[in-house]
Amino acid sequence: MDKNIGKKLDGRYEITELIGVGGMADVYKATDVVDHKTVAVKILKKEFAENEEFLRRFRNESKAIAVLSHPNIVKIYDVGFSDKIQYIVMEYIDGITLKEYMENEKVLSWKDSVHFVLQILRALQHAHSRGIVHRDIKPQNIMMFPDGTIKVMDFGIAKFAREQGKTATDQAIGTVHYISPEQARGDVTDAKSDVYSVGVMLYEMLTGKKPFDTDNPVTIAVMHMQAKAERPRNINPDIPIGLEEIILHAMVKDPAHRYQTAQEMIRDIEQFKENPDIVFGYHDDDDEEDAQTSDSPTRFFQAVTPATAEIPAMREGRDDQEDYEESDEDEYDDEDEEEEERRSLFVPILTGVTIAVIVAAVILVTYLIVGWLNGDNQGDKKEFAMPNLVGTNYQEAVDAWKGKLDLKVTASEYSEYDKDVIFYQSIPENDPIALNSVVEIKVSLGNNTIDVPDVIGWTETLATKTLSNQGLTVEVKKAASDTVEKGLVCETVPAAGEAIAPNSKILVYISMGPNASTVEVPNFTSKTLEEAKLDAEVMKLELQVTEVDSSEPKGQIIFQSINAGEQVVTGTVIEVKVSNGVAPVNTCNVTFALPENVHGSFYFTFYDGGSVFFTSPVINAEYTSGSASVPLEGSGKKELIVSVTNSSNKETARVGTYLVDFDKKTASAKSDVNVHAAFKSIGAIAAQTEPPVVTTHPPVQHTTKPAPTHTTAEPPQPTEPAQETEPVGDPNADQD
Repeated sequence: MDKNIGKKLDGRYEITELIGVGGMADVYKATDVVDHKTVAVKILKKEFAENEEFLRRFRNESKAIAVLSHPNIVKIYDVGFSDKIQYIVMEYIDGITLKEYMENEKVLSWKDSVHFVLQILRALQHAHSRGIVHRDIKPQNIMMFPDGTIKVMDFGIAKFAREQGKTATDQAIGTVHYISPEQARGDVTDAKSDVYSVGVMLYEMLTGKKPFDTDNPVTIAVMHMQAKAERPRNINPDIPIGLEEIILHAMVKDPAHRYQTAQEMIRDIEQFKENPDIVFGYHDDDDEEDAQTSDSPTRFFQAVTPATAEIPAMREGRDDQEDYEESDEDEYDDEDEEEEERRSLFVPILTGVTIAVIVAAVILVTYLIVGWLNGDNQGDKKEFAMPNLVGTNYQEAVDAWKGKLDLKVTASEYSEYDKDVIFYQSIPENDPIALNSVVEIKVSLGNNTIDVPDVIGWTETLATKTLSNQGLTVEVKKAASDTVEKGLVCETVPAAGEAIAPNSKILVYISMGPNASTVEVPNFTSKTLEEAKLDAEVMKLELQVTEVDSSEPKGQIIFQSINAGEQVVTGTVIEVKVSNGVAPVNTCNVTFALPENVHGSFYFTFYDGGSVFFTSPVINAEYTSGSASVPLEGSGKKELIVSVTNSSNKETARVGTYLVDFDKKTASAKSDVNVHAAFKSIGAIAAQTEPPVVTTHPPVQHTTKPAPTHTTAEPPQPTEPAQETEPVGDPNADQD
């Protein structure tokens, strides 16, 4: 039996079960006997407790998560560091890793992929805004709840972007399949490294394959630095063009050319969600090819190791799994058993980089000597290598490159860099550039953070006004306090003096006095109002009840304003919404991406079980713009089978199954949907037409909908056309 099970840490956290074994720490399920809730406790292994490097990394994780407060980042509740034991108390997550989900699904739909990646990017943007770079983004470090909510965890090798002291270990660590080129080289990393890793994950979600994968970890690292990944659409043609562009732009080798922030990538994905047919016009493939054939230092990495000879011979059909043995992987597998891989990988990578630098230096010196002997000195050159200006003071750069570069400031923005420091240049380092060329740069206005004011002992009104005037979002809660008078502020989270970004959320706790007790909010959702009232009475809480339309059973609670499990003082008022049993009737559009060269007129029929749920009016292909949208009215959730009928020859074919949620007003296609095949079957596509990118979401044409019909008919089967009932409103009549 594990010696930690049964222990009570700090007289509060009772260890009950070992749930994860990692490289440097074990993770346990525990009970917080004070707050009466389940938590996860990560305990540093004894063999590493006296190792300064591991202690630094372990403390760095607690330091990193402690300054973060985001719904997509695992919460940290407490830390403990003593001579005998070092531990972090975290939110307990009852779910699976994104890796497990991806292995089960093989290839994800673009909608699911985008849903997950947006949450990951928002978590990273939050971390980056506080100067924290994760540096080990991978599916194993992403937790997923059953409802699809994502939590980013394991900041064990996170780096504070504003820290000045950087070691080689700080720079070149991470998991080889998702490592950025700059991490592989051992360069200093920033937020753009995390963006690259997200691009790799999105690539894998949509194709079922990692962009670079061989048996040799060093080879994979070198491939990240210089090999060109196969285009995602070559593997999965159903990936929309715009989404492929987003992936490739995130995975550009040169950090200066990829997305500069997670927010930039979020912006493009949001635009893609609004219009899945969007084309951004990025030319990252060409840029990468040019970079590989230029005089960039990257080209010298061919000499890193004989293992690079394997690069052109990537094995086809490789099983999509890690190159190392993973044992007992679960939601709290601290390092996924990759600690040894990281340590062993770093030495050959750093050695290879050193060899490459030496080779590059020898070639450069030889080149300069030959050039000098030929009279081709620097003064005669009209081109030279673009210097790295990022991190340089603006005025110093202007003075140093006067007469050689025309520096044009295109923006002055707040960033992680100090005031007046260049943080962007339009021409990458080492690119050939003509004398006196214009180089666009961006200059930092400084680190835009706010120090939380000290409002302890203030009235709620004054504290709220002061914090709001600082650009902070204030949420007020009640708490017991032995030291602060009732009605005054007794605590803020984050605490006074901490640096936070503008518009950040701050919790203000108002004292209820020394005798106030706290209770854990019960889960009222799905209970009847009578049951909830009994629970509230026992916990000494008050309910504010509102009745709303809902398809849930009458009297059932469907919403509560304070989440279950939160600690509140007795007497707190909680708003609950109760279903009146009347399902609201909503309109939901089901959109079909039409094949290229579709012609003639057609209509769609929707089946609910064995009955016709709705028949659309006739749609003339001449007046469509790549898609057709059919509005449906209904309530609750329905699984509808859809067929399409050619108005001219009366041929009918099954399109597939759609899940329609009228409450959320969303419609999604199941895996059996094949619009192109259906239209081809009914003769509505001109000859020699290739299938288009399949999308199911773009908002477009709205047709006039007659009243629904409800007749008994069998839905069409995939193998033969169904016998259609006569569509309502004479849909077979041509409409011009």
